[in-house]
Amino acid sequence: MKPNHSTHIQFTLTGLRFGIIAARYNNAIVGGLLRGALDALERHGVMRDQVKIVQVPGAFEIPLAAQQLAATGHYAGLIALGVVIRGETPHFDYVAGSCAQGIAQLGLEYNTPIGFGVLTVNTEQQAIERSGPDAGNKGVEAALAMLQMVQLLRDLEQEHEHAATSGAAQSKQEAGT
Repeated sequence: MKPNHSTHIQFTLTGLRFGIIAARYNNAIVGGLLRGALDALERHGVMRDQVKIVQVPGAFEIPLAAQQLAATGHYAGLIALGVVIRGETPHFDYVAGSCAQGIAQLGLEYNTPIGFGVLTVNTEQQAIERSGPDAGNKGVEAALAMLQMVQLLRDLEQEHEHAATSGAAQSKQEAGT
């Protein structure tokens, strides 16, 4: 099943900053993911000066750079972009697993949405297909997922604040009657 790239969410992105961590290893493929992510952000109202791009050697190094960006508190969301192509050794499993686990852990630890655009594929051709300009670019998908989560977290925070102020006002009113 192909994912639906269209979003019907109205994003409120004014004043927000975003970070992209892009691996240099398999640079041509990651470049396609990066172009897709930047295009998706732009189509949803994010200006280029709202985005910081950090390059790291490979996918294994993505979580550390993401941690440094998330720890600043300056970024509403991050996007991780890289490629891990299966080879004949267990190296693929270690790199892909460590990268995915590290990114997931950081999102929870820092309450920061991180779009996962790290391709874990069996062949270079699969990576090329998932990073090209046609539908299915995983950089686009990672950017959209991150934006949706940023907006969801902001909406939930506003609901929580509204409920807290409504509850406090109601308690005051009940105490006065």
